[in-house]
Amino acid sequence: SRGGRAALPGARLRAGQRRQLHPAVPGSAGGGLGPQLYKEAPELRSALPSGPAEKEEPLRRQPGLQEVVEARRGFNLFFSSNIDEAVREADIIFISVNTPTKTFGLGKGRAADLKYIEACARRIAEVATGYKIVVEKSTVPVRAAESIQRIFNANTKSDLSFQFLSNPEFLAEVTAITDLKNPDRVLIGGEETPDGQRAIETLSSIYERWVPKSRIITTNTWSSELSKLAANAFLAQRISSINSISALCEVTGADVEEVAHAIGTDQRIGNGFLKASVGFGGSCFQKDVLNLVYLCEALNLPEVARYWQQVIEINEYQRRRFAARIISCLFNTVTDKKIALLGFAFKKDTGDTRESSSIYISKYLMDEGAQLYIYDPKVKKEQIMQDLAQSSTVTDGMERGLSLVSIASDPYEACDNAHAIVICTEWDVFKELDYEKIYKAMLKPAFIFDGRRILDSLHDRLQQLGFQVETIGKKISQRIPFTTNDISKLDLQTPPLKKMKI
Repeated sequence: SRGGRAALPGARLRAGQRRQLHPAVPGSAGGGLGPQLYKEAPELRSALPSGPAEKEEPLRRQPGLQEVVEARRGFNLFFSSNIDEAVREADIIFISVNTPTKTFGLGKGRAADLKYIEACARRIAEVATGYKIVVEKSTVPVRAAESIQRIFNANTKSDLSFQFLSNPEFLAEVTAITDLKNPDRVLIGGEETPDGQRAIETLSSIYERWVPKSRIITTNTWSSELSKLAANAFLAQRISSINSISALCEVTGADVEEVAHAIGTDQRIGNGFLKASVGFGGSCFQKDVLNLVYLCEALNLPEVARYWQQVIEINEYQRRRFAARIISCLFNTVTDKKIALLGFAFKKDTGDTRESSSIYISKYLMDEGAQLYIYDPKVKKEQIMQDLAQSSTVTDGMERGLSLVSIASDPYEACDNAHAIVICTEWDVFKELDYEKIYKAMLKPAFIFDGRRILDSLHDRLQQLGFQVETIGKKISQRIPFTTNDISKLDLQTPPLKKMKI
């Protein structure tokens, strides 16, 4: 969840011929782990700490999660607002709270804010009794477990003992339930002691109910924590790598899709995450790469830090480059021009806008005085306006900045009388629009900027209609020559990070 509420997840194994587990799961960073456990293991019983009914809404954001919850709720899956009772009754406690990037103080903008993790640890240490296995599901910097262990050790009670495990999740938004049912791997890290190994075996035995044992990887705690950051960093790196090649393709006549296919057929490379676009977004990639950069700097590894920082800089460069291209093609000015921006979520099939490239493209165009008409099938108006207001670069104040933005109820309204269409999210519906109708309603020359390469099969048809088509990583011959590529109006070195004063 965006706020990362500090609820506590727990799991309990009951007595029997073999111990059974009764988990209670706090926070929402663990995706659908809790409900999936109880579906695969009906004998497990769990309470998920939660607030009022509206706070359960995040459970319904993942396709398939609501069905799993409804199937098990009231049988062995329960929601409770009594966190302390859930912790006391649990044998295994999953900490699944948010770890956002710090917004102030040391490490601002890069380091992970672990206040929710610490709050969970202190609450567990305060109310727990007996033997507990505490599992860290949240993405944390390396050796965060050491800090949590110190909290537990400093609050030791005669009737309380802990084992601490790292079990990061590798779930993608929208496909989280599918990923959880059929994971590439499950990673469990713990102490290299007899007690630590027994705790690992206990957690592993739960996953083995639906995950082949060959896919369950056990490591020490630090390797587990670092593997999560490294995995996201490598995925982000691939996107920035292909995006850097897309810039080269546009000036050489190559097609980045063909290049990506050619190199992706090499088994040593593979074809995953080689889709050029306006840049990656979401809650994890940028946060985790910046966390890795900060960690390297703190450990006096400046060369390594600079290497990973470049992944972020290429992502920012791709966004600035795309916005500059829009301005250049529209005769070097977008002031008072209506721009239809289609898509605001960071990817299709979700309403999540965190670090969405649409936000950055919008702010660059707003700085140039463009009139934006934004349409997204899932993102609400309030969320769009909040995102643009929180970190806008418009220097004349929030009211003027947001006066440049209108939210359309459908894509045709957004495109009516517009100078250009900018596609920022790969929603399937944008492939099926009546572009002949849209072209007739637009000012001429009419431009389409395909930032997600979803209209490749329509390029010839769009040009026949009269559209001037621009896309990522491919130079398309146009009927009308563009103006000079002088993009001095938009400083490509300055990301829009200045916050608006209210």
